[in-house]
Amino acid sequence: MIATTDPIADLLSRIRNAVAVNKNEINMPHSKIKESVAKILRENNYIDDVRVVNASVGKTLALTLNSEDSNSRITEIVRLSSPGRRQYTGHTAIPTVRQGRGMVIISTSQGIMTGKDAKSKGVGGELICRIY
Repeated sequence: MIATTDPIADLLSRIRNAVAVNKNEINMPHSKIKESVAKILRENNYIDDVRVVNASVGKTLALTLNSEDSNSRITEIVRLSSPGRRQYTGHTAIPTVRQGRGMVIISTSQGIMTGKDAKSKGVGGELICRIY
């Protein structure tokens, strides 16, 4: 297993590549931050299912993007903040995506949440990704 310097970018790249080749399910090494981002995507109906599978060594995160007879609901998914260039925002400056049809995911002091939830709670944080 290869350790990556940016596990969130790895998650987003795997999702982006799977959508490009019409794959329905992907597996990747597990981490808590990947799991929480994937759960937010599931709660907002961008992916169908998130499962944590106990492998012989470590855990694996299995994502079901869509059913076999349907198209993906993800058009674009982009990493906003990176380890070399962090992007932070206050709760009043949280960006909107495609006039409210997309969303941003933010890491706040109260956990990882959508931009809409962060605005309503009045907290800012690090911009993780933008999805449409």
